[in-house]
Amino acid sequence: MPTLSELSEREILALAIATEEEDGHIYADYAHMLQEKYPDSAALFREMAEEENVHRRQLIDLYHERFGPHVLLVRRQDILGFPRRKSAWQMKNRNISAIRAQAEVMEQQAAQFYRKAASLSRDAGIRKLLGDLASIEERHRHEAAQLENRLVTEDVQAREDEIGRRDFLLRIVQPGLVGLMDGSVSTLAPVFAAAFATHDAFSAFQVGLAASVGAAISMGLAEALADDGKLSGRGSSLARGVLCGAMTFAGGIFHTLPFLVPDFHLAFTLAVIVVAIELFLISWIRWKYQDTPFSVSLVQVVLGGALVFGAGVLIGSS
Repeated sequence: MPTLSELSEREILALAIATEEEDGHIYADYAHMLQEKYPDSAALFREMAEEENVHRRQLIDLYHERFGPHVLLVRRQDILGFPRRKSAWQMKNRNISAIRAQAEVMEQQAAQFYRKAASLSRDAGIRKLLGDLASIEERHRHEAAQLENRLVTEDVQAREDEIGRRDFLLRIVQPGLVGLMDGSVSTLAPVFAAAFATHDAFSAFQVGLAASVGAAISMGLAEALADDGKLSGRGSSLARGVLCGAMTFAGGIFHTLPFLVPDFHLAFTLAVIVVAIELFLISWIRWKYQDTPFSVSLVQVVLGGALVFGAGVLIGSS
């Protein structure tokens, strides 16, 4: 696989044509992907795609003038160390800010490519050609910034950020929090019932492990099968199910692990401390992402945990 320094002027120009075409296609895909929820940003990417197409035609005209009508096929994946591009579908679950940042990286990498190629050339004509291409890409970045300032105003930015926040809540926070709450609270009863019934740390650990695995499978399936996400906008049911199941398991296993300590009383003390940390974390997440007053959230979560904990102790001691 050749490096950039081993390419001829003709091959570099052919590579520039291919990269401009690919970038234009990616911007057009972004516009299509964002049209429904982010129409203003979609308009931005449509204009950027058209700019890429204009520059591609200019490069093709220059190539035909210098080297004839046949354009060599030189792709970025054919060049050692050349930056790869993320397709639009790879960014479909990212927020709007991440997509805009990726577009800026694309333009920056293109400019760097042309500047590096120009520095490697000993021919004055080649250096001028590559320098001009670097200037074009730098101009792309400024044009993109100008388009964004014109199309994506502060009000539009705020609206799109709120949409992105809502998507994050529905797709990540909500299923994860439901799983964490279920795992942390529902497994308290079997773990501590087993602990008080047997006064054996490892027996309590086995019960806690079984309860955590069972709850994770149950909650994961329930989340995945309850809503396919098409109408609610909550995203992939599989992703939500896996996330919910994983967080359920984490919530259950964290206060189960202390029972690996052979000393029962020490294990019990550590488990209670871990439970307190879990309940505090749940309260913080509800305050951070669901606008629930922290004091209210803490009282609600601790009350629920205390009821389940008490039920486990009562059953185990009977």
